[in-house]
Amino acid sequence: MTDMKNDPSALRSFAPTRRHLLGLGLAFAGAAAFNVMPGFQLLASAQAAVPPAAQKIADHFSSVKSMSGEFVQFGPKGEQTGGKFFLERPGKIRFNYDGASNFRVISDGKSVVILNKRLNTSDLYPLSKTPLKLLLDDKIDLSGDRVKSVKQEDDLTTIQLADKSVFGNSKITMMFDPKSYELRQWTITDAQGKDTTVMIFNVKEGVSFAADTFAIDYSANREVNTRAR
Repeated sequence: MTDMKNDPSALRSFAPTRRHLLGLGLAFAGAAAFNVMPGFQLLASAQAAVPPAAQKIADHFSSVKSMSGEFVQFGPKGEQTGGKFFLERPGKIRFNYDGASNFRVISDGKSVVILNKRLNTSDLYPLSKTPLKLLLDDKIDLSGDRVKSVKQEDDLTTIQLADKSVFGNSKITMMFDPKSYELRQWTITDAQGKDTTVMIFNVKEGVSFAADTFAIDYSANREVNTRAR
């Protein structure tokens, strides 16, 4: 997919230097900052026109119903981790992190669980309350006011989505190859303005998964959290 060695803390991103290098625009506050960035188009209302090329990219990505590959994640303090990911629409994703913690993040289409077997913790969140839902929707619809900005460059198209009524100040920024329409990376910005960026590579599309790939053991989650009280 991309040769760059590339989330989710319930998914956070980039050391400041990497943020500036990739030009995500996430370090800037306010419309004025975006307006001085070449190619950045702020979409102020549901009636604002989304560039047809951006909608075409979103439609293509929506048509990819499953994929797997490797990822590198950059956290808000510059920390770097990696592993393998698996994605299936609608709503399902799994991250298997490298390392002794046996860290896992799994969404089954309804909930997202964050597992750390070394620390024996299991944290559960509604998928509908995280910006990750916008990445995993059956269709990425750019027609509404969830689209906050679109930036088109020769080698990159950046689409930022948010829904303040559901996610508060959290948002997701997706970056695509404008020629192949492939997803290169995404950044989730939490309510405190902290970013987690996931860069993906060695991606395969149209793959099949075992039935339990995205399964969440709700009984085990309840048991772990009952013991922790």
